[in-house]
Amino acid sequence: MEFTIHQIAAILSGKVDGNGKEKVKTISKIQEAKKGSITFLANPKYEEFIYSSEASAVIVKNDFQPARPIHSTLIRVEDPYSSFTKLLEEYDKITSYSKVGVEKPSFLSSKSTVGKNVYRGAFSYIGSNVKIGSNVKIYPHVYIGDNVTIGDNCIFYSGAKIYAEAMVGNNCIIHSGTVIGSDGFGFAPQQDDTYKKIPQLGNVIIRDNVEIGANTVVDRATLGNTIIEKGVKLDNLVQIAHNVEIGANTVIASQTGISGSTKVGENCIFAGQVGIVGHVEIGNRITLAAKTGLSKSVKKEGTIKFGYPAMDHREYLKSHAIFRNLPELRERVNELEKKVLNLPANQ
Repeated sequence: MEFTIHQIAAILSGKVDGNGKEKVKTISKIQEAKKGSITFLANPKYEEFIYSSEASAVIVKNDFQPARPIHSTLIRVEDPYSSFTKLLEEYDKITSYSKVGVEKPSFLSSKSTVGKNVYRGAFSYIGSNVKIGSNVKIYPHVYIGDNVTIGDNCIFYSGAKIYAEAMVGNNCIIHSGTVIGSDGFGFAPQQDDTYKKIPQLGNVIIRDNVEIGANTVVDRATLGNTIIEKGVKLDNLVQIAHNVEIGANTVIASQTGISGSTKVGENCIFAGQVGIVGHVEIGNRITLAAKTGLSKSVKKEGTIKFGYPAMDHREYLKSHAIFRNLPELRERVNELEKKVLNLPANQ
């Protein structure tokens, strides 16, 4: 796909300094850019590359004054980093949503409905009574079960599995290998030391503008709903158990696991490998640092927790400073103990 530099500048509300008629077809790092590509300069430490760059166009700040001659055409903007991000977003929209049509073999139940400009890749399966909005992209080997509802402008990458009864909102992205609506981990212990499966009869509701990374699992509710609210971003390899509720715009990093019936507030940040027990409540704007193990509810907005078991961040850092010195403290205690034992007896 090719665009002139003038066209790109118009998208970014930028001013062209050079040949605006030249065409651009790729996006590159400034140190790797070749003719026909566009790049950006936001960090001054990369300025040296602009003088040797073969890029057709470079996005720079309005007041940038080159110290030496530049071969590239400049697009001058207020904020180069934000403008380059906007360019990436526009490029992603064009490439990600350009596919339309149906590849064979694929299956669509006669009882299901599909909107306009939908792409269905080879070996995809769509069950009965499914409702799919417009501009949805369903890549090869995607499975969508019965009675699923999907909004507009969603992408389901290859190998994603959407179990029956799930509801997915608008502008959602589900990456490869992710499973939405699998059974929750519900088993009742029996007197003979076996376990009896508890049927999982609920569903999963995913609101608008949610993105879920690869190989993540969101379990269906035992009864009722597992809910992922609008704007939530889940990383790869995240486990969301049955009846969990994740508040709007919360971000959860890789290898985090949230146990059943836990409620998470809005705008929370959970770093990698966080573990959360079931049936607790987490308030708004709570941060759990990497490897934190949370066993109790935390409701005070803005709280930062760290460690296992979870502690307030500052208290954890104080404790960790002591912990690091334990070997030295042990030696000092042993020496003091020897001195005390060798003191003369009281007369």
